[in-house]
Amino acid sequence: MNYLTPELAKEILKALGKKEFIEVNLNLNKTPDKEKVFLDNDKAIFPEGVVEREILKKIAKDNCIYFIKDNRVYKAAIAKDGYYKLVPTIPPTIEINGIRMHRTKEFNPYEDTLNKINSVGVKKGEKVLDTCMGLGYTAIEAYKRGGNVITIEKNPNVLELAKINPYSEELFKGGIKILLGDAFDLVKKFNDKEFDVIIHDPPRFSLAGHLYSEEFYKELYRILKPGGRVFHYVGNPGKRYRGKDLQKGVMDRLRKVGFINIKRIDKALGIVAKKP
Repeated sequence: MNYLTPELAKEILKALGKKEFIEVNLNLNKTPDKEKVFLDNDKAIFPEGVVEREILKKIAKDNCIYFIKDNRVYKAAIAKDGYYKLVPTIPPTIEINGIRMHRTKEFNPYEDTLNKINSVGVKKGEKVLDTCMGLGYTAIEAYKRGGNVITIEKNPNVLELAKINPYSEELFKGGIKILLGDAFDLVKKFNDKEFDVIIHDPPRFSLAGHLYSEEFYKELYRILKPGGRVFHYVGNPGKRYRGKDLQKGVMDRLRKVGFINIKRIDKALGIVAKKP
């Protein structure tokens, strides 16, 4: 596939009718490789197909990733049970009904992932559960560090966008096990003391309150080995807007089910805890 962003579309539009070709990156800068795009007055000819000027103008105005495959142009978006799209950050993030699934202001999505995973220090040979896959950056990073990784994704639309995203391709090479379903239900099927590390990065509380519940934390405690670590992304929207401390409520519930060494990780907007 060849990938198009608004910025790349603008660059090509400027060159139409002025140059015979330009060399550009067509894989969202996943690698530094560049390919030739041949230019006419009213169209650009990519390795995967032709894109007319009017389509390029549309892409240039749209904060979404597009891709070219088999001589057709597609928008990396799904309008089903909501609106899901790949946003052209590097690496990309998913936006669901206007809400981005990664922090993109202070950090890029990869740096955001590193902040989370570094807080629990995945080691080679450890079994890791990633409860909310998204585009899979956390699962991929844990796998690269030698973890035996299982990841859970509830939404088939998110899974489809991950298959389009070149930065997610490691998910589908066979080394990472993907389970489709709600983490709240699927964790009940795991054995006691099965995991060394759990990385829990749920949607915001208003969208998935059950994944912040004491009942769910009891299951995380059960499936974690003694000495195992958990990172729980929380964010802190209530503290900013309503004077509430969502992190404190999470910490209290984690402590109630038996976790110890519970600490805030401000850089990752989350909490780490340990099973004794």
